Amino acid sequence: MTAKPHAELRDLYHFGEERQRAVRLLGAIGVVGLLLGVIFSLFEAEGLRRFAFTYLVSYTYFLSLGLGALCLVLVSHLTRAGWNVVWRRLAEILGATLPCWALMFLPILGFLLFGGGMLFHWNDPEIVRNDPLIQEKVPYLNAGFFTVRAAIYLAVWAWLGSYYYRNSRLQDRSGDKELTLRMQKWSGPALILYGFTVTFASFDWMMSLDAHWFSTIFGIYFFGGAVMGAIAALILAAQFLQHRGLLKESITVEHYHDLGKLLFGFVFFWGYIAFSQYMLIWYANIPEETQWFLVRQTGGWLGISLILLVGHFLLPFAGLMSRHVRRNRMLLAGWSAWLLVMHWLDLYWLIMPQLSKGAGPSFGLVDLCCLIGLGCLYASTVLWATGDHALIAVRDPRLAESLAFKNL
Repeated sequence: MTAKPHAELRDLYHFGEERQRAVRLLGAIGVVGLLLGVIFSLFEAEGLRRFAFTYLVSYTYFLSLGLGALCLVLVSHLTRAGWNVVWRRLAEILGATLPCWALMFLPILGFLLFGGGMLFHWNDPEIVRNDPLIQEKVPYLNAGFFTVRAAIYLAVWAWLGSYYYRNSRLQDRSGDKELTLRMQKWSGPALILYGFTVTFASFDWMMSLDAHWFSTIFGIYFFGGAVMGAIAALILAAQFLQHRGLLKESITVEHYHDLGKLLFGFVFFWGYIAFSQYMLIWYANIPEETQWFLVRQTGGWLGISLILLVGHFLLPFAGLMSRHVRRNRMLLAGWSAWLLVMHWLDLYWLIMPQLSKGAGPSFGLVDLCCLIGLGCLYASTVLWATGDHALIAVRDPRLAESLAFKNL
């Protein structure tokens, strides 16, 4: 099984010179957006604490897209999938942004080390002194151990994202099938590392915002949303590139159909996990667990909860069920964009109620600036990671299988 020579693909599978200008422009807009977010937060009642929370929302949102894409790459190699080779490079590029997002974690670390309990209330000595339950968790919830764990998570993700993207690019030049075998061999252990790190990172960075609350299913909940968001982002990225004349003959309606199936599957998976988490906590009726949901069932947060029920699960579940929708590029793109909005709203719903318990949701200039700022920085890192490399794995031994892929 052989792929087309690299020279024949270059004009169709590479960005033009405008990529470098876009990297600089988006990066500059991103930095300005974040600075404006800091300035606007100074006029908020919560001050910089508001910026810290909304930064965490946007950070986990864009980080989750890279993590979800990395999972798709690992599973592709583990299962030796052939149908997805034509779009796997796009997932590799999203995963290759993870080293940059390790650096973007520094503000969160700064809030922890220099802000006391600004972001994580368990880091406030006064609160710990008067809370026996948090005192029991101090061996785990302390700034030093938190920092070590975060460094491990980010290092693992950065290494995995770089390793698979680097080897895939090496194969573009050499055509060495041994690289495919090497990536397959390490995909199993890599997925185990991935599972542990994503789970504990979600515990540390989101669940511990309320140190009284705990859910053993929370890591799976975050994972489901991350992979769903990554699939939606890949669908939109592929269509954006095709509108620019790239990958037009490689990614076909057959590939979109299967991406639509994956998207539908993870919509259902997220809904199943969300229901399971809620049902188990409701049935047990333990105060330390139920109070977390009670906050999100009062005031304006109840409306957000209902929007997530309908918009994140019921509507897309019904909308993506049809084969016609999954094979219609415009409809599939519409649902993908909708689900990316719902994924952000889900993370907002997870994090922001801890900013000021009892207060309802309030989306303002700080949130908008932070979202635009980190969004532009994310787009900049994606284009930077793309480089002058092919947007498709041009020498992958399964490329011919992927190009000829048909749904039965």
